[in-house]
Amino acid sequence: MTEDGSAMGAVSEDGVTAAIRRVDGDGATDAPDEGAGEDVPDDVADYKRFSKIDGATYDRANEFLRDRTYITAREWAIARLCADFRTETGVEMTKIGENLPHLVPFMTDTYTPQAVNQARASFEEKVQKAGATFLYGAMCDFFTAEELDDLMYEVTEVAKFLLEVEGVELTVEEELAAEDRISTVMREVREQSAALRHDEMQCPECGHTIESED
Repeated sequence: MTEDGSAMGAVSEDGVTAAIRRVDGDGATDAPDEGAGEDVPDDVADYKRFSKIDGATYDRANEFLRDRTYITAREWAIARLCADFRTETGVEMTKIGENLPHLVPFMTDTYTPQAVNQARASFEEKVQKAGATFLYGAMCDFFTAEELDDLMYEVTEVAKFLLEVEGVELTVEEELAAEDRISTVMREVREQSAALRHDEMQCPECGHTIESED
């Protein structure tokens, strides 16, 4: 949460609607004119992933992501497109780059296949580094169990919001089930990391004896 308490408010206060208002700002559009009669492939024309932020400029979407993640709007959009336009022989990077303004409303320029690949690689590198940072934070005994639960709640809310903006519809039951699974995994991470740090195989916080799988 930010110092003024607004970061998570935009995500959790009113779900997708409140956060989209922040991304859309005054509603000004920077999207390209799609009525130019261009020959757009059917799968591109039917692509609706980012329709919930139609009209948002790149700068607004980018600011939203930079406040909450390590990735840029460009990396977010292209990583999603690379996942969605993956075939048995690889990613259709030429199609993504040539049709980028049609696929993502806040992207106004076409990209070369090399630029698409560079953005995807940058996304993967940042995810790996962020994952290592988070996992170390969870394992190094810096956070209490309660603090880690709070941290997981906040980062999960941001991740769910991004999925909802992409068009993924999550029911309340699905959200709760996902949160339970994540909490279970993180408790196991804490227990196993405690086993690595303490020869007595006992949690230093609650005294719980940790059984080795050896």
